[in-house]
Amino acid sequence: MSRIGKAPIEIPGGVTLDISKSNLVTVKGPKGELTQQVDSDLGLTLEDGVLTVSRPTEQKRHKSLHGLYRSLINNMVVGVSEGYEKTLELVGVGYKAANSGQLLELTLGYSHPIYFYVPDEVKVETVTEKGKNPMVKLASHDKQLIGQIAAKLKSLRKSEPYKGKGIKFEGEVLRRKAGKTTA
Repeated sequence: MSRIGKAPIEIPGGVTLDISKSNLVTVKGPKGELTQQVDSDLGLTLEDGVLTVSRPTEQKRHKSLHGLYRSLINNMVVGVSEGYEKTLELVGVGYKAANSGQLLELTLGYSHPIYFYVPDEVKVETVTEKGKNPMVKLASHDKQLIGQIAAKLKSLRKSEPYKGKGIKFEGEVLRRKAGKTTA
């Protein structure tokens, strides 16, 4: 059996989980509300604040969906109770980040500034300290959405392996290359 799929999901206090007849899971908590359509073949049972996901057969398709939907539901429960955060670091001379509300203005060494509108579900904050690289902090209850936005921001200026310039996650270690050597 799938190690991830068979693990039960503990529902913390303050979080409500509803399962409809068509396997539509709705999770509500202090941080927000999320919904996920679960495959109709899988069984969902909620007893005493513990949700378990079960599969009907040992088919490859059922095995692959078992762990997937258990992880998606667990991410929803953690998101509405605790939330998720990602911090991006802008490495490079003259790289800047500023935000006014949900509009993020990035200066990344191009001839023009880049304006990026962040959806309302994600809270954005920019931190600029003297002597340190500018940071963009993203916080949300939706793990998938925050990861998608962080990936989109990283793609605006990918980290290069020679000087390490670009956008990277805080604490991310880049594989560096040696530059040219004189013969």
